[in-house]
Amino acid sequence: MGPTGPVPGRRSVGSLLRVTAPVAVTFALLVALSGCRPWSEPPVEGALRPRIVSLNPCTDAVLAEVTSPGQLLAISHYSHDPSASSMDPARAAQFAEVTEAVEDVAALEPDVVVASSFLPPATAQALRDMGMTLVQEPQPANLAEALAQVRRLAKLAGNRSDGEELVQRMEDAVPRATPPRGRAPVQALLWESGGIVAGDNTLIVDLMSRAGFANAAAARGLSQADYLPLERVVADPPRIVFTVGSPTAEEDRMLHHPALAQVTGMTRAPLDRSLVWCGGPTIPKAMDRFAQVRRGLVAEAGQRP
Repeated sequence: MGPTGPVPGRRSVGSLLRVTAPVAVTFALLVALSGCRPWSEPPVEGALRPRIVSLNPCTDAVLAEVTSPGQLLAISHYSHDPSASSMDPARAAQFAEVTEAVEDVAALEPDVVVASSFLPPATAQALRDMGMTLVQEPQPANLAEALAQVRRLAKLAGNRSDGEELVQRMEDAVPRATPPRGRAPVQALLWESGGIVAGDNTLIVDLMSRAGFANAAAARGLSQADYLPLERVVADPPRIVFTVGSPTAEEDRMLHHPALAQVTGMTRAPLDRSLVWCGGPTIPKAMDRFAQVRRGLVAEAGQRP
């Protein structure tokens, strides 16, 4: 691992905030005359790696895997909340947390801020105005996009080899969960808090399909985040329902309603909410869980896994 530190030419946020208008003009002229340019693009892999702050719980988990010690200055406060994090709590606790407030981010003086595509435009512009590189990562919709995201973030961090190690773990998880050729897909419903379903063109459904399941929500004409009431599930049950929620939460009572236990030929299997939204190191865990459930169904039917 190479050393971590400020990238040459990087302007200190603290000093930037103290610059007066005349000095700022002088700085701009010096930059123009010298042929240098302010920090505006991610650094290439080299001796000094950029200091990074992550504001996205999904990129938190990836960056924790592909950065050098001390390089990831802080992760989003979501990753310190077990109900919103895709990271192991002990792993998340190794990093400081930060909110999306500009002053909180500025106090850390990062070179690069990684956020989601939903970062408020005013916040994004403020971060850029203070000389930080802002990288906004979209939510991967399938395995290929998740792999590409890991490679982008590893390149950004200057640690491509660590990125390839994570990519290998993600890719290796797929054949472990893939059913034998010719095995018919199992109709499965991913049912989340409040009766919300997962639609096609989402990462979790792509993973589910690779593990031998067919999305029962799409077969009903439902899209991502559509509502599916209990009555419709009972009237036309899929072979398996992956329940994503807490048995004790008020909004999740429907997922664990006694009526579901009376449905013949339908199995309920809990799926941890930390596996649903993010890629990166979450993918092997999700694939292993899907494979475990499918093997259980096959064993019930007396078939070869």
